[in-house]
Amino acid sequence: MAKLEVTQVRSGIGRKQNQRNTLRSLGLKRIGDVVVQDDRPEIRGMVEAIPHLVDVKTLTDEEGS
Repeated sequence: MAKLEVTQVRSGIGRKQNQRNTLRSLGLKRIGDVVVQDDRPEIRGMVEAIPHLVDVKTLTDEEGS
């Protein structure tokens, strides 16, 4: 299964509460944090809700191992 590498690039300070909650649900706490999540529709939806706060990179099976 493919993976998504999600990096927080902007702060959640001053953003709406639901956007801050989405960052936390993804496992991001501060700028520069990187998490690797499964490429699932739920995760894609969270990332699409906050594209201005995160960078996303798709990892293939070889890169994610």
